[in-house]
Amino acid sequence: MPICKETLSNGVRVLVEPVGHVGSASIGLWCQTGSTHETASEAGITHFIEHMLFKGTERRTAMEIAEAIEGRGGMLNAFTDKEQTCYYCRVLAADAVEAIDVLCDMVTGSKLDSEELEREKKVVIEEIKRSEDEPGDHVHDLHMQGLFPSHPLGKPVIGTKESVASFGRDNLSEYIGRRYLGGNVILSAAGNVDPDVIVQETERRLGALRTGGGRVSFERPQGAAGENQIGDDVEQVHFCIGGTGVSFHDEDLHAAVVLDGILGGGMSSRLFQEVREKRGLAYAVGSYLSTYSPGGAFTVYGGTSLETWPTVREVVAGEMQDLVANGPREDELKRVKQNIAGVLALSLEGMSPRMMRMARNEINFGRDVPLEETLEKIQAVTGDAVHELAGRVFDPGGLRTTAIGPFGPGA
Repeated sequence: MPICKETLSNGVRVLVEPVGHVGSASIGLWCQTGSTHETASEAGITHFIEHMLFKGTERRTAMEIAEAIEGRGGMLNAFTDKEQTCYYCRVLAADAVEAIDVLCDMVTGSKLDSEELEREKKVVIEEIKRSEDEPGDHVHDLHMQGLFPSHPLGKPVIGTKESVASFGRDNLSEYIGRRYLGGNVILSAAGNVDPDVIVQETERRLGALRTGGGRVSFERPQGAAGENQIGDDVEQVHFCIGGTGVSFHDEDLHAAVVLDGILGGGMSSRLFQEVREKRGLAYAVGSYLSTYSPGGAFTVYGGTSLETWPTVREVVAGEMQDLVANGPREDELKRVKQNIAGVLALSLEGMSPRMMRMARNEINFGRDVPLEETLEKIQAVTGDAVHELAGRVFDPGGLRTTAIGPFGPGA
């Protein structure tokens, strides 16, 4: 069945994809707000609010929020990104209305209790410490900060220990009042549900949300080339190498997806085969796209020993420059396109990926993007398009390297 879309009078959008042959429903309550919308003193507040909305409302304690979903066999979670926050659950289809009630209650009725706030500060600060203690994770944040040092995309979603410690209840209330507005909110549901019921239940619970919101535009980020090697007491060199990528709105978005697949996307990619399979230089190696409204990044990542780090750098640079000089081979272009098509089709067997794809298409493009349209654009990507994009993305003058490893003095 086609996706149903309704917009409430206050701007809240409701997206529903009925799938009658399953017994479950996946529901997400999205707000178009993330770390890019924070002021300098608010670093990490979007993520902190995500935590706090699980800590109790006027109607439910924190335990009752969890039990309302998990007690019925469901799953409840949330995530914060640079441009959006999502509170989501997967439940039995018969529990979809209860799930909507819980999610909407969390977003509109949070108590933001002062004692809970102080306790949660400690939790998030421990989360920051854990990230900093795991170089394989921390290097990605450091790389984005170094690549986009003066752009909102460079800010870490989690914030800093200092910024989180400074938050008070008024800070959270002001941010929620500024960003959690009707025009920024989407309820997305996929599964064995009735669209009319989903819209009615959303209207009941979110119809009083204040109007306002809308997309905030940022300048296109320009990556800062360079190198940052951080010495640490670790066994491996954990690294990111890359530069400026593409935005959701660029014509070469799909060429970037194909380029990523060729260079480092999966076990059949160039980097996995050359670095791991042929040379045994790393356990983890690959590439990924970070794609946002104003722009993005293309990043190669991995971990290797200090002794083999120069060789891995050389191999990565060699594969990048081969794509710059020669473009992709016809066989790998075909293989990667088939892989992308298969991964997309298989992902939509689940209700949660359907719910998330539906919401992200609305957020990024303002409309439903049928799977067939995406597949057609992937299939239409030419070797010349990938070749041209590689020349821009892998220009040595625009690349940045970030590494955390057992570097000695003068390294």
